Amino acid sequence: MINKGIHHLGLATHDMEATLDFYEGILGFPARVCDLMNPQAGGTIRHAFLDAGNGELVAFMECNEVPGIADDFDPSINQGLGIAGGVIHFAFKVDDVAELEEKRQALSDKGVKVTDLVDHGWCQSIYFHDPNRLQLEYCCLTAEFSEALLGDRHSDAWTSLSRR
Repeated sequence: MINKGIHHLGLATHDMEATLDFYEGILGFPARVCDLMNPQAGGTIRHAFLDAGNGELVAFMECNEVPGIADDFDPSINQGLGIAGGVIHFAFKVDDVAELEEKRQALSDKGVKVTDLVDHGWCQSIYFHDPNRLQLEYCCLTAEFSEALLGDRHSDAWTSLSRR
């Protein structure tokens, strides 16, 4: 089976206008599809697909009076699950460190609180949040993938953690 990438990530929002303003106006992801769904159970869902590049989309759903979906759930995912920081996050690709620095400056110029560059050894990243408090990242590779990057996945320390 051949991997073909991501078609879309499906996420939630309570404020579609703020989400579209951020993704279109701040990140430059144009909306490609905006539709309205009427679930059989009742209520309405506004659904928007935004182009993240390379044919990959980020979709948001805003549920309004849909039975079984609480009005006050936490769309940030991490906080709602009681996870500190950005364990669950989404990273968008940039080509190199220069473009990463450009993205950082552009976000900062638009009033987005963004981290300094973080060097992970094999990639570099910047981190920020959207209006839904989702942690987002721009990331670029700084090293080729190699066996060395896999580390010792078969060590006792590694495998004992996965057995918890």
